[in-house]
Formats: sequence, structure tokens, C-alpha cells
Amino acid sequence: MGRVLLLLFIVVPALEIWAIIEVGQRIGGWQTFALIILTGIVGAYLAKKEAVKVWSYAQSDMAAGQVPTRHIMDGICLFAGGVFLLSPGFLTDIAGILLVLPLTRPLFRNLLSVWIQKKLSNGRPFFFFRR
Repeated sequence: MGRVLLLLFIVVPALEIWAIIEVGQRIGGWQTFALIILTGIVGAYLAKKEAVKVWSYAQSDMAAGQVPTRHIMDGICLFAGGVFLLSPGFLTDIAGILLVLPLTRPLFRNLLSVWIQKKLSNGRPFFFFRR
């Protein structure tokens, strides 16, 4: 897991720098800067708006005596999407938007659910830390 994270901390910023340079060459430096700021602001607003909706759905499920599993998974996707949207860059913004939008979020929610079920069925409930 550490090697994957190290690779991501090297590859993702390099790809982001490349994308920012490419966009900057096509539309200009100030426009690129403004676009990065705009996507951060709009993304943060969208993530907050969706998080409020998901939280209210989770509360209504809990009030009905149900476990809000789906809404918890949505919350995880929204948190990750919000982090991606707040980080500068176009590739992370695309990933963040896909995680935040209600139309594409179920895909990531299902992938996360399958990953967690696979980890639990293998008898390895610890996802990041080894004992």
C-alpha cells in the first residue's frame, strides 16, 4: 500500500503539472489560473450541497431504524470528491466532479462496496495498517 501511495504522490502531481501547462498554452495563463480557482469554488459548493442532502437522507434512515449504509458510502465518495476538487489541477477536478455528481456517484459507491466486501471476505479487515 505504501508503494502505491508513493507512486500516486509522484505521478498525480506530475500529470497535473503537465495538464496545467497544456491548458495554459491553449487558453492563456491568467485564464488557466481563473479556471482552477473557479473549479475549486464551484466544486466546494457542489460537494457541500450534496453532503447536506446525503446527511439528511442518512438521518431519515436512522430515524426509521435502518442502517444508512448507502448514505455512508455516498459520504465517503463526497469527502474524497471534495478533497479532489479543492486540490489544484484539472485531472483531480474531473475525478472530484465524478465522485460528487449524483449521476456518477453510484458507480464509485458500488466499487467501494465491492472493495470493502472483498477485503472482509479475505479475512483482512484492516485496510491500511498491518499488525
